[in-house]
Amino acid sequence: MTVLFECTYGDERCFGVGVPQDGAELRLYALGGDQLAVLLGKSGGDIETLTAGRTPVDVPSTDRHRVRMLPPLMPEHVGDALVSGFMMTHNVKADATTPRQPNWFVKGLGDALKLPGEPLSVPGDALAVCEEAEVVLVYVGDGETGKPVYAGHGFGNDVIDIGRFKRHNGHLSYAKLCDAAISPVLHVGPPPARVTGETRIERHGDVVWKGAFTTGTDALFYDLGTIMATLMAYEALHRPGRVHAGWRRRTPGCRAPCARPGPA
Repeated sequence: MTVLFECTYGDERCFGVGVPQDGAELRLYALGGDQLAVLLGKSGGDIETLTAGRTPVDVPSTDRHRVRMLPPLMPEHVGDALVSGFMMTHNVKADATTPRQPNWFVKGLGDALKLPGEPLSVPGDALAVCEEAEVVLVYVGDGETGKPVYAGHGFGNDVIDIGRFKRHNGHLSYAKLCDAAISPVLHVGPPPARVTGETRIERHGDVVWKGAFTTGTDALFYDLGTIMATLMAYEALHRPGRVHAGWRRRTPGCRAPCARPGPA
């Protein structure tokens, strides 16, 4: 599976191949005004096609401070990206009353996505905040029709004001209006059926909580292709080049302990 990341180096937008390691040397390819999302659509993710005619730029570890990672396929203008997802899709939550089409929520525009190490913002009146490890699907609007086309997937941690939802279960869409963390790495291939891992919360360098998680399409009550096709058929979401980052609920509830917002 092709794995890519996008970044800026100095004033130039570039992409790289593989998973970038902290503090290590990088090999980058300048985009020269091209859009990686468009190149992916034309190349099908083939590395030789993507890098053809582009002179590699090797960034030494001493120059890594000039490299700024970007969320997967993030457009130049954050308003051209929409961050959203489906509610209550985990199969553990399903019963006879579960609707055939899950409710959809919006987290915000492209600036709602934060990279590792960046601060996460929540509303000032949030009641109790927790996180959810997720697979993030990335779609890009077709250059002619604008209809979103699947480009790949990444991984992230959604943030939710679970306190608001517990106080009023009709407020889940409001509870989702918080930032979300995402890895800069894009995996160009089908979303995984099963992913396991561990979430940790650290304070001042000490691990204060950790817990295992399982996510992936096997955990969904719904057929992923069906719910995505239904959503992306709406013309209100059709715009050439618009990037859609979609979160898929993976557990029956937040696994991390809740934290009440307060002064930093």
